Amino acid sequence: MEITFQGNPITLKGIQLRVGDKAPDFTLINNELQPVTLQDTKGKRIFVVVPSIDTGVCDIEVRKFNEEASKLNNVTIYTISMDLPFAQGRWCGAAGIKNVITLSDYKTREFGDRYGVYINELGLLTRAVFVLDEDNTITYVEYCSEVTDEPNYEAALQAVK
Repeated sequence: MEITFQGNPITLKGIQLRVGDKAPDFTLINNELQPVTLQDTKGKRIFVVVPSIDTGVCDIEVRKFNEEASKLNNVTIYTISMDLPFAQGRWCGAAGIKNVITLSDYKTREFGDRYGVYINELGLLTRAVFVLDEDNTITYVEYCSEVTDEPNYEAALQAVK
């Protein structure tokens, strides 16, 4: 799959995951600077991966998933980026985001590598969405073909229901 950023091809590190794959483990950092692993997340989950939470398209996307999270039962939505936890926390506070948990891959880049979303040329994560079931099986995957485009919200939300 070719992925572009502002029309220019980019290279993703790692292997792109597919529906049916087991979700790889990771260590991310939460807003309290504490590590969070796959085992720390439970139930049905949506991992919303964005390049930087404080940019136009990412802002729209996280707000949309935050709004939808309040309508979902027993589903947790995590937004993952390379942004520092301090910046994620400030942005969420200013934007009134309360239904989405932000996590950062700044420290180890492990998530980026294992989920095939790390952009070599930019040092950021590409825009992607992963839906996991209770057994850590991936039930939906979308790697956006253009990083600056929004994902297919409806498809992700249908996959988690």
